[in-house]
This record gives sequence, structure tokens and C-alpha cells, in this order.
Amino acid sequence: MSHHYIQFKDVSFAYPGGPEVLHGIDFRITHGEHVALLGLNGSGKSTMLLHINGLLMPSHGEVVIGDVPVTKKTLRLVRQTVGMVFQNSDDMLFMPTVAEDVAFGPRNMGLPEEEIDRRVRGALEAVGLAGLGDRPAFTLSGGQRRAAAIAAVLSMEPSILVLDEPSANLDARARRQLIDILKRFSHTVLLATHDTDMALELCPRSLVIDDGRIVADAGTAALAAAPDSPAAHLFRVAQAPAFSASTN
Repeated sequence: MSHHYIQFKDVSFAYPGGPEVLHGIDFRITHGEHVALLGLNGSGKSTMLLHINGLLMPSHGEVVIGDVPVTKKTLRLVRQTVGMVFQNSDDMLFMPTVAEDVAFGPRNMGLPEEEIDRRVRGALEAVGLAGLGDRPAFTLSGGQRRAAAIAAVLSMEPSILVLDEPSANLDARARRQLIDILKRFSHTVLLATHDTDMALELCPRSLVIDDGRIVADAGTAALAAAPDSPAAHLFRVAQAPAFSASTN
């Protein structure tokens, strides 16, 4: 792939037997952009993210990753480019040790062992887990497990990083560590979050989704400052404590 961008072209989607939950989604995120995806629970954030690596396919329209349309035939190539970090880190950690979890993706790519070892060491160091590779994931703190899940993705050396509510249920220290990790990722990032302070720090641009439609595509700081627009209202409500970070 020559250009690592994300583009949705008039994407609509309905789950089998259900109503349409995404309606004509259109946007493009260029290489190197860090973009937040904001919206309330049930607005369509997670459904949208699952289209980026082909876990869901549009009912109408097209998703393109770096000049490659996401289809069943291109999934292997797309998934080598897109690293997806799910909200529940435990779903991504299933091997006997953290190092084996981080090595799982590169090993499935058929890489030589010395390259796998290099990637594992580099990914664990990048997320602050150097020296913890021999530990089972269940012995780590919640923040460390989130970091291990990110390391498992970074070991694939993706050019696009997609994260679904990465700061959910983290304490202040773990959240700070997560922000520092993401700041060092120089490629494309799409971050679905209720944590609007994190969005302000990491993402100059935000997409706001409401009822399966993009209702705003603007600077994050401008959305935070605008007092009266519907999109700014959603921005403010999304950070309220009453809205816990859960899947949608």
C-alpha cells in the first residue's frame, strides 16, 4: 500500500434482520493524521470501526485502506496494515505469557524467529513492559494488560492504528502512560473514545457520530469551544460521568 489512509465512501450498514445502523458515512483520514471518533453509546462508533479491518462489510458503499478496497479477497493485506485494539484487552491476550501474545501475530505472518524476537522486544519496550514478557497476562494490572494488547498490535508494525475506548476503566497513571504510548505512534490513528480530554491531547481532528451519521468533522479544540452547535453538545455529553465507556 503506497498511502496509508482510511476512506469511507457512502457506507451504510444493517445487521442481519435489523434496521440500518450506519447511514451514508463519508470521510477520509490521511496518512499520519490522529483523529478522534466521538459519540454517545449506541451511536455506531464500534460498528464503524469493525468495517476498517473487514470484520463487518458495508451493506452499501465502500471502505478503502491505502488504495485497497476492503473485500474478502483483500482482508489479509488490509489486516497487515490496520492494527485494531479492542476495548476489552483480555479478548486479545490468550497465550501463556505476554511475550507469546505479542509474538502471535508476527509468528502467524511466517516471519523468522530472529525478526519475531526483535519485534517482541521493541513492542514491549515501546509500551513500558520490557522485562514483563515472561509473565502471564492475568497477573498484570488493567493498565498493563491494555499496554500488552497494544504491544501485540504494534508487533505487527501496522501503518494504521485503530482503538476502541482505549482509556476505559484505566486509573490516572495508566491513562497517562497510554497517552504517552499513542503520542509516539507516528502513523495514522483513529481513536473512538468518550475521553474527550484524551481526544483534545492526541487528536487535532474529530469526527462526531450520532445515530449512525457523521454530524461533524472539525478541529477537536473548535468542537470543545463551540457552545451552541449540536455537535459540540454531543462532545460535552460524551465526557459526562453518567456515560460509562461500553461497546455500542
